[in-house]
Amino acid sequence: MEWRAIFEQIVEAFLRNDLGLSNYPVSHVESIHPKTAEGLANNINAYGAPLASLNTATWERSVYRWMDGYWLFLVDLTTVDEEVSDLTLHAQLRDAPEARLEVQSVHVP
Repeated sequence: MEWRAIFEQIVEAFLRNDLGLSNYPVSHVESIHPKTAEGLANNINAYGAPLASLNTATWERSVYRWMDGYWLFLVDLTTVDEEVSDLTLHAQLRDAPEARLEVQSVHVP
């Protein structure tokens, strides 16, 4: 599975103001609870620069790590001002019973 493309689709949904992934669902990604989506919106707005489509440079700094039962992804986001910002999308991937990504947060770590 091409996870980069999935993260790009998540960001494109965010750019369409669908922080819950309800209008623009992404395959293999859980929809985001409304309270979590509200937190994402607050953190993105507080960052001060609007999001943009992911720049290829983001993959030079983004990381993933096995965390005893799940994969943790930290994807540095692109804004209109920065190819790679300090604003990071945090997500978990569990394999059982089907690989499903869960977006947990967008914030500056």
